[in-house]
Amino acid sequence: MVAIAGAGVLAACAQAPSAAAPQPSHVLWGAWIGNQVTGDYPPWDWRAVTAVQQRSTAGKQLSVLQFASPFESGDCAGECRFPTGAFQTTRSHGAIPFFSWSDPDTTPAQIAAGARDDYLRRWARAAAAWGHPFFLRPFWEMNGDWFPWGAGHEGVTSAQVVAAWRHIHDVVTAAGATGITWVWCPNADADHKAVPLRRLYPGDRYVDWTCLDAYNGDPPWRSAAALLGPSYDEITRRIAPSKPMILGEVGSTESGGDKAAWIAQLFATLPSRFPQVRGVLWAEHDVVGPGEHTDWPLSSSPAASAAFARAIASERFVPGRFSRLAAGRIRPPR
Repeated sequence: MVAIAGAGVLAACAQAPSAAAPQPSHVLWGAWIGNQVTGDYPPWDWRAVTAVQQRSTAGKQLSVLQFASPFESGDCAGECRFPTGAFQTTRSHGAIPFFSWSDPDTTPAQIAAGARDDYLRRWARAAAAWGHPFFLRPFWEMNGDWFPWGAGHEGVTSAQVVAAWRHIHDVVTAAGATGITWVWCPNADADHKAVPLRRLYPGDRYVDWTCLDAYNGDPPWRSAAALLGPSYDEITRRIAPSKPMILGEVGSTESGGDKAAWIAQLFATLPSRFPQVRGVLWAEHDVVGPGEHTDWPLSSSPAASAAFARAIASERFVPGRFSRLAAGRIRPPR
């Protein structure tokens, strides 16, 4: 049994297991919770987190909370500043912030050419002033064309996406936000229909954790292993074999199979089939996804909630005790 005590659970690398009795590594876990729970998104409304934990985690506190913001929006009345209050609320509840960041109104080519540099510097200086660790996920699912920043969307190229990623990284880092943990997160591509991942990887210098988003949306119904396996293997064997991975968004519909069994199988296969996955974030939102489904939340059935609660009850899945996590890059739990 490993004692979980804030920063003490994180280490530069997992301890080497014995040859006779290999032990699975510990895993961060959490969710991206939508506004369907209370009418607002957490961490701006923490009641949503509390409700999900009461219903689907048997009260166990999540260790990572995902939330998002564009560079600009009407909700921000223009420029979306670094949300210090939301980050601090997340940290004060013991969770690590996982922030998804995008600019749907500026092309990757324009970003790479410096069009948003002033904004990036202001945002980075505020992040540096806050001074605590968090995950940052720019341009997620960039291997598909459904987001404006994705390769193939209205002429956007892989080279432009990579150039924009590197430019954002360099500007933000130069402005003083040096402790960010950068997450590169394509969409799982079991059918090899999306842009090849190798064309979109910015390079080890620019990435701390790799990531996959994966939705089991019937048709076709796929096991977690079938859905994740091809992209996982490509990333961990050929693109970024030294990097830990997190599942940035993972979910399943109830249509076409047994969602509760799918959840149980996902978590059961992580140690053996997906050992580099060191974080799992459930898609606890009702946005339209593959197959036009919206029933991704665990509340879709009592069986799904119960299956998730049983899975994360294991001591492998570390609870949210990170309110004093020291500054610096986030490393996988031991």
